[in-house]
Amino acid sequence: MSGSSKRPKDPNLLAAGIVRLTTEEEEAPPRNPISEYLASIGRKGGLRGGKARAKKLSAKQRQEIARKAAKSRWRSKRP
Repeated sequence: MSGSSKRPKDPNLLAAGIVRLTTEEEEAPPRNPISEYLASIGRKGGLRGGKARAKKLSAKQRQEIARKAAKSRWRSKRP
């Protein structure tokens, strides 16, 4: 079902053609090796980040951050 061909009159064939066109996967261009490397480093940092930050903070600082987060979550949406 390309742009130059006629559309089928049967709605089922038309639907099948539309599904076929919309589900075709396009090949993604190959990524630069440098981009791949930097992405892997970013993932590593993201996995470690929260635990490392929590280790550096004091108990009081963690409580303040948690209190602020809870307050923003429970803040009323009404004016």
